[in-house]
Amino acid sequence: MTPMPHELILGGARSGKSRCAEQRALRWLQADRSHRATLLATALAADDEMRARIERHRADRAARVPAMATVEAPAQLGATLERLAEPGRLLLVDCLTLWLTQCLLPPPGVTPELPWAQERQALLAALHRSVSPVVLVSNEIGLGPMPAASEARAAVDALGQLHQAVAARCRRVTLMVAGCELQVKDAA
Repeated sequence: MTPMPHELILGGARSGKSRCAEQRALRWLQADRSHRATLLATALAADDEMRARIERHRADRAARVPAMATVEAPAQLGATLERLAEPGRLLLVDCLTLWLTQCLLPPPGVTPELPWAQERQALLAALHRSVSPVVLVSNEIGLGPMPAASEARAAVDALGQLHQAVAARCRRVTLMVAGCELQVKDAA
């Protein structure tokens, strides 16, 4: 069986991007009994609402893809990808937007472990070297108006640049709109 290529799945809030990525993982697991899948969850539970959201996502995901393991990776995402990568294991990153936001605009009381430039470079290097197929989920936030706050504008710019760099390392890029998949890139 040909290894699954890296894929970036983009979309707006509630567009179906996480569910699409979970379907990729489910198909991967069903294709070969020796396959494994691991979700790298990037969300940081900094408040009660986010904790509840994370728990809801965890329960929903467990019902849809019960065989997928979960590793919390709110920081040092590239190092985590490097550590977990192995043939036969699909790695699903959900999501780059939260990870980047936590790096650039950390919640109160949270200090990033590494500067953004190092985090970004480590992720891109890990994608380049990965022997695992990697499916990355992220919000396409560049379609709306620019935020008024300079920190938020810088985060939008950084996310757009990250998306371009990640897309260059992925054979497939999919845009989710209203639960429908639009193939943006398929360099099979």
